[in-house]
Amino acid sequence: MSIKIVLADDHAIVRDGVRAVLERKGKEMEIVAEIANGKDLVEWTAHHDADVYVVDISMPLLNGIEATQRLMKMKPQAKVVMLSMYDDRVSVEKALKAGAKGFIVKVSTADEIVDAIKEVAAGRFYLCSKVSKYIVQGFLGKTAPRKRDGSGLTPKEKEVLQLIAEGYSSKQIAKTFNLSLNTIHVHRNNIMKKLGIHKQAELVRYAIKEGIAQL
Repeated sequence: MSIKIVLADDHAIVRDGVRAVLERKGKEMEIVAEIANGKDLVEWTAHHDADVYVVDISMPLLNGIEATQRLMKMKPQAKVVMLSMYDDRVSVEKALKAGAKGFIVKVSTADEIVDAIKEVAAGRFYLCSKVSKYIVQGFLGKTAPRKRDGSGLTPKEKEVLQLIAEGYSSKQIAKTFNLSLNTIHVHRNNIMKKLGIHKQAELVRYAIKEGIAQL
């Protein structure tokens, strides 16, 4: 029986690369869907099933962390491998807390990509060699304590913030979520109030720093 895989990444060249790896080394694996943003991933998951979801951490409309959280609420048994350009501790922690069972970076070897999918499909965790060090550091007590995130943003506010950071106008955001323009203004004001931010440029910087939106 083949492992059915959903590949979610906004870069076609990355999807092509992963597909080539699986065709060469993952004979028992099958990509059943390729998706370019987090919003479409959530919508696809609502009507379909897969064995493993390979999800880019930075995607437009809805980033990989938020998409994974929603995916896990719909299907708690879903198995996610997070794919990232970065190997920092914060990204790894956010991915695991969102429900991902695996984490690989985009410079991982072909064998690591295949192994990650196999391990997660079998119900185990997998961290590529570049990030496994954080687990060891945490076990040895060498990881510096993280600051608490006191923003208190709701999931919808995070979605709105991501689109603001990606350059969408309030009118475009309202159309994307099928909400009134006034509702988007309320969300924007609430976001600024909670974060203590009063300029759009500062909102963009915050969203990128927190991994809510990509650079």
